[in-house]
Amino acid sequence: MESHVTLNSSSVPILRCRVNGCGGTGSSFVRQELSTQLSLTLAFLDRVKPRLAAAAISASLAGCAGFTPQDGPNAVSVNTNAAVTSAPSAQVPYAVVPINPEILRASNQVTDTPIGSFAKLPGGNYRDVRIGIGDVVAVTVFEAQPGGLFIPREASVRPGNFVDIPKQQVDQSGNINVPYAGSIKVSGITTRAAGNIIRDKLKDRAIDPQVVVSVAEQRGNQISVLGEVNAPLRFAADPGGIRLMGAIARAGGPKYPAYETKVTIKRNGRTYVQHMSAVVHRPNEDAPLGPGDVVYLSREPRVFMVLGATPSPGSIGGTNNRRFTFENDSMTLAEAVAKAGGLDGARADSRSVNVMRYEPKPLLEAAGIDASRFPTNVAPTAYTFDMSKADGFFYADSFKIRDHDLIVVSEAPSTEIIKFMTMLNSVTTNAVNIRDTVR
Repeated sequence: MESHVTLNSSSVPILRCRVNGCGGTGSSFVRQELSTQLSLTLAFLDRVKPRLAAAAISASLAGCAGFTPQDGPNAVSVNTNAAVTSAPSAQVPYAVVPINPEILRASNQVTDTPIGSFAKLPGGNYRDVRIGIGDVVAVTVFEAQPGGLFIPREASVRPGNFVDIPKQQVDQSGNINVPYAGSIKVSGITTRAAGNIIRDKLKDRAIDPQVVVSVAEQRGNQISVLGEVNAPLRFAADPGGIRLMGAIARAGGPKYPAYETKVTIKRNGRTYVQHMSAVVHRPNEDAPLGPGDVVYLSREPRVFMVLGATPSPGSIGGTNNRRFTFENDSMTLAEAVAKAGGLDGARADSRSVNVMRYEPKPLLEAAGIDASRFPTNVAPTAYTFDMSKADGFFYADSFKIRDHDLIVVSEAPSTEIIKFMTMLNSVTTNAVNIRDTVR
């Protein structure tokens, strides 16, 4: 689509004299002539301004390249040059919820709910460390009197009625070898149970044997603490047990603040995740660890975004005030907006400050909102705050922000009118400035 504005030569005055071609008339004549011609041109522009505006709009809609400066293809250009264009997607249903005390209380309750619970982890509660594959095991056999299977008859030959069997490592099958008892499976059982098995194997050949089994080196039943800790390590599980915080302390503690750290426990092929802050503030989240557990600390700062009618990016201390990280365990909406520089007094509609997030449907249903239109268990929700009134600030100072919340400050309706008038005013203002300059 193309649009043209036809200009007749009789209707547009032509500058009949150039600065370098006016002979000896003098510079004052040149300025007077330029001023006269420019005035006539401005008068003509006033007459044809509606047609020029229509032509500009038509050219923009047609995607005419170069009509206005741009740093990339506009929407018209992208859609026009596409080989295939799919049908528009259906509008995403969402709920708009004006804030009130009941909604505020219910939302904060969900915010304070931990993402998981280490208190209910299966396993971890153990009293005796079991022998694992790779452990180095020591076996000592006692006999009631000399002359038995292991103790010679001459009592003076050796002190004591016992013999130490050479240490050996538990093989991949979980077995060790004991003379006269054969291959004994010891992995997965306690040292006391292993001693009883060996004693039963020897009781018909030795004199009232007693067997003591001990783990000389634990290599299979270890706990690993990795990731963002100051001193990653592996250590043997203590017979008395150890809890998560104690294991992290052995690894030198976390590198980063608790509100930026997540803790992952890998146990029996499954992973469990919790915020470090929850482990610190809730004693029941300090889970007991078991042999073979892997604890991984990762730095995952929680963030929120602020868009809309707030100060421009970089205007607040030269920083990007659109995406922010949490600076403590929790943040309120008032703190978040303040960190973004507050509302822009020239553009913001203080009656429409919105927090957009996904909420569980039961929360909306408890607030009397029909959530049946939402196909999943969560519903896109926009909480609306009226900060033109004092109570809006009190609500904002109590409303807790979550990870990846989107805060949108709406623009006042007058803002679009001001933008349009500014664009129209710039056309004539520049021309007037040129005329005044050449006078």
